[in-house]
Amino acid sequence: DAGSSVEEMEFSWDEYLEDTGATAAPHGSFKHVDTSLQNGFAPGMKLEVAVKSDQNTYWVATIITTCGQLLLLRYDGYGEDRKADFWCDIMTADLHPIGWCEQNKKILKVPEGIKDKIPDQEEFLQRVLKGACSAPANLLEGLHRGKNPLDLIAPGSRLELQNIRDSLEAWIVNVVENVGGRLKLRYEGLEDCDKFDQWIFYLDPFLHQVGWAAQHGYSLQPPLAIRSLKSEADWQEILKKVKEEEEESSVPTDLFKDKPVIGVHSFSEGMKLEAVDPMAPFVISPATVLKVYNENFFMIEIDDLRPERTSSQSYICHVNSAGIFPVQWSLKNGLHLSPPPGYPGQDFDWADYLKQCGAEAAPQSCFPSLTSDHGFKENMKLEAVNPVDPEEVCIATVTKLKDSYLWLQLEGSKKPVPDCIVSVESMNIFPVGWCETNGYQLRPPRKAIVNKQKKIAVVQPEKQILSSRTVHDGLKNQELNSSDSVVINGKYCCPKIYFNHRCFSGPYLNKGRIAELPQSVGPGNCVLVLKEVLTLLINAAYKPSRVLRELQLDEEAAWHGHGETLKAKYKGKSYRATVEVVRTADRVADFCRKTCIKLECCPNLFGPQMVLDKCSENCSVLTKTKYTHYYGKRKNKRIGRPPGGHSNLEVAMKKPNKRRKRRKHFFVHKKKRSSASVDNTPAGSPQGSGGEEEDDQDEVDEESLTEDSTSEHQDELLEESEVSEKKSLSSSPTQSELSHSLAQDRDKRKRKLRTFSFSDDENKPPSPKDIKMEVAEKLQLDSNPLEWSVADVVRFLKSTDCAPLARIFLDQEIDGQALLLLTLPTVQECMDLKLGPAIKLCHHIERVKLAFYQQFAN
Repeated sequence: DAGSSVEEMEFSWDEYLEDTGATAAPHGSFKHVDTSLQNGFAPGMKLEVAVKSDQNTYWVATIITTCGQLLLLRYDGYGEDRKADFWCDIMTADLHPIGWCEQNKKILKVPEGIKDKIPDQEEFLQRVLKGACSAPANLLEGLHRGKNPLDLIAPGSRLELQNIRDSLEAWIVNVVENVGGRLKLRYEGLEDCDKFDQWIFYLDPFLHQVGWAAQHGYSLQPPLAIRSLKSEADWQEILKKVKEEEEESSVPTDLFKDKPVIGVHSFSEGMKLEAVDPMAPFVISPATVLKVYNENFFMIEIDDLRPERTSSQSYICHVNSAGIFPVQWSLKNGLHLSPPPGYPGQDFDWADYLKQCGAEAAPQSCFPSLTSDHGFKENMKLEAVNPVDPEEVCIATVTKLKDSYLWLQLEGSKKPVPDCIVSVESMNIFPVGWCETNGYQLRPPRKAIVNKQKKIAVVQPEKQILSSRTVHDGLKNQELNSSDSVVINGKYCCPKIYFNHRCFSGPYLNKGRIAELPQSVGPGNCVLVLKEVLTLLINAAYKPSRVLRELQLDEEAAWHGHGETLKAKYKGKSYRATVEVVRTADRVADFCRKTCIKLECCPNLFGPQMVLDKCSENCSVLTKTKYTHYYGKRKNKRIGRPPGGHSNLEVAMKKPNKRRKRRKHFFVHKKKRSSASVDNTPAGSPQGSGGEEEDDQDEVDEESLTEDSTSEHQDELLEESEVSEKKSLSSSPTQSELSHSLAQDRDKRKRKLRTFSFSDDENKPPSPKDIKMEVAEKLQLDSNPLEWSVADVVRFLKSTDCAPLARIFLDQEIDGQALLLLTLPTVQECMDLKLGPAIKLCHHIERVKLAFYQQFAN
């Protein structure tokens, strides 16, 4: 299941907006959502309310405002005086529509507080009730009392839906699910088949209450797509059954009073225009008015010049339909118009095309004026339906704005899709938090934020890669409607980008994590695919922030492409930077190669070519020291120690002057890294040092990145350990570090031993048998492990075959005392290590314990 890897993560819009530095689109911009939240009562409506001082009498009151099922009322006669306003609950208050008292022989009597203002009650009532709007009776009485009108569209309710693909005929649909007014509908007669289900907002102009077709002269016929599934007699039997049950499953007519009114159009058959197919709203294409039904509806078809085409993309529109534009609208707005499939050449020209077709352009007067007063801005966030899979509601970012149209980039969809073009009045877009409010699953971003109560403070890279792999396995099988063929084959379509994990990964990228990436990403929109590729590479780095800095856009753009904001997280800190990616397919290969060289890895590590057996660069012979010989020196001077040298020794010696972190009392509670942090690079592969030896430079250079949060500063310990590594013995901290005499050292050890205790049986001295077995591996220590600092522990580990685990010990600040307390269960639980690496690590810990007992415990 594509969503299984992210379902455990709890997505928070507040944290996400803070994390991305984005803002939410204003709630007032979603008019259809505002309408759906109305409870059926509106300010200015009048009703008859029991008088508090005399429960047997009633008086007319006006609704001042509403809040859910609460109404703020004012008795008529108080005018603008607010002192007597009162709240009442629709469910419990004695409220009735105008005329109820007369019908039920109840008394209308002026309340005591305004008797003096109303000398003639009858004349006053005639005046205030003339032309007044009464509160709906069905919302004040009976089963519907106090219910939100939207809740009356319950599962099992029936409606009529016009088929916009092939005709204006309507057919009965059953409501399967109602999510905040967004209805999952199933055609009547297909109770056990969900293949043709549709998601439509209840205010859609093609959705009506049962009986609408008959009233407006339309026939009830199942759509062509399902008509062959049953015989004509079966369909007529289904229709007969529906009419018999009409009363039980009908929906109140009042619900549709707020639907947009369809105006009169002035289109004629054969007119040309520009259009976006609502079923695949990714490109703007030339289109033709195929048929005019009446003054309200007409059918358009997306142009396709291929002689062998087997199907057409046509749909029914009205004058206010979204996604129809006059000829040249794209050109005037600097947008790409996709030539019709089969059009000769790539440079489309409307004048030549109209001449070639012998057609006329639909005049500007046929189209409604477009508004730019809508509240949306670029980079705003919202929630939007995935047009390829309407079950999905995704996080969306406004990437572009033109008049009253938005270009939305969807995050977290199972199959990545190009930017979608939607109207600002689309009923498939929703404000931030809409899904949560209505109990629907929002597709979280692939790098979701984990609930802060969890043990680990950042998402495990292993999980991130898993979800990305799932997404991109789906991309291989992506099937968009044929209207998207221009995107898939055009110059803006990126070919598949392969991760060739056998190639040399360089000093920054973790070879083990590279191997866990999906085999390929794409094809698809160049910007989207390359952004995803770079995001995966950043997450596969030893230090994601360092790779982000390497990729960061310089002041002068090298590619004159598209700037994308990418993020990296490292040691509790979040970084953002603008990275340039190319927009056209012809530059992708060169972009990938030069990016690889920038990251000091094999130029074929990722790119449009799959490396099968042997890399053309013969990168298997490369090591970090050999890299620059083949691909040139880097332009950024490295402060970290060059391979084989000790030039940063002085820098390392100055490090203790820095502010030191306060030591945590016990490492177990500080789980910041998972097993995914462990470098699983095979022996002989570059590992570890690439991302670690340059921390000094990183601390300076990463200031150029945008920093999102505070973090911890620990890298000096690792650097210190690396500088001293070559001069130390292979198994322990060096003798030269001992500054006390042997006698003083023994006294000190005795004092410390009095306060030192072991936590379980595994820490007791090994039996003579065990000692005998390990004689060949006997360890000789030059200093007491009880006095080892974190740097000493790291230095010791780096001298063993568990060197990749040194980073975990540094992150969790494990010093000598904590090291001696470690056991197999605590290593597995607190470091999230698998059994194999945990046993190997514990073997070395036991060697240290044994040496401690033999050398220092007496």
